[in-house]
Amino acid sequence: MPKLDRDGVQIYYEVHGEGPVILLSHGYSATSDMWRGQVEPLSKTHKLVTWDMRGHGQSDYPDDPAAYSEAATVADMAALLDAVCADKAVIGGLSLGGYMSLAFNRAHPDRVSALLIIDTGPGYRNDEARAGWNQTSLRTAERYERDGLGRQSEASPEVRMSRHRNAEGLAKAARGMLTQRDAGVITSLPAIAVPSIVVVGENDKPFLNAADYMAAKIPGAKKVVIPGAGHSANIDQPEAFNAAIVGFLEAMR
Repeated sequence: MPKLDRDGVQIYYEVHGEGPVILLSHGYSATSDMWRGQVEPLSKTHKLVTWDMRGHGQSDYPDDPAAYSEAATVADMAALLDAVCADKAVIGGLSLGGYMSLAFNRAHPDRVSALLIIDTGPGYRNDEARAGWNQTSLRTAERYERDGLGRQSEASPEVRMSRHRNAEGLAKAARGMLTQRDAGVITSLPAIAVPSIVVVGENDKPFLNAADYMAAKIPGAKKVVIPGAGHSANIDQPEAFNAAIVGFLEAMR
């Protein structure tokens, strides 16, 4: 599978199928492997692009902490669209990947044809709440620095199925990509001007209110709750998840 050179950082990606492009981004400490169950149904009608964020999976793990940021991730996503010759794409992801998809839309609305926001939070308006999230993110970084990859087996399904070369990249990604700097993403929701679907697992309790909020704030957004699913709705209930996404995409045609 190809790699994209981003100023010396090699970004791993896969391309499946032909047609309008879908770019799917994984959650924190997961990899592109989490989308295995979506490759067959989505690549029937689209060119599906999945990838590993920097510090994850088969992409590079830069030594410089400054190489990990929301801006760098959004720029990686734009470069991936360039690599597959896509002016526009359906942009989506789970958790951190969904947040980065919203950040991408904020930075490049002209390159987004639709949004797939899955088990995701949009960030925080309140500085105190954001600081609490950041403290949790920094503790995650410290845990990876202290324990390495040994506790991956205790995580949610999309993380358990992922393979990383070491924990250092995940720690740097937690510090630079999982932490949030401002309210830019959450305040951008009312300006979203493309078809959007907000998907959340019925049992993903930390994200249920966030899904309600995004569905209310994004104009015309469709919300789907996947019965019997947790945080990784696409893995927990793949048939229901795939039906929801395929139905949404078909309605756009």
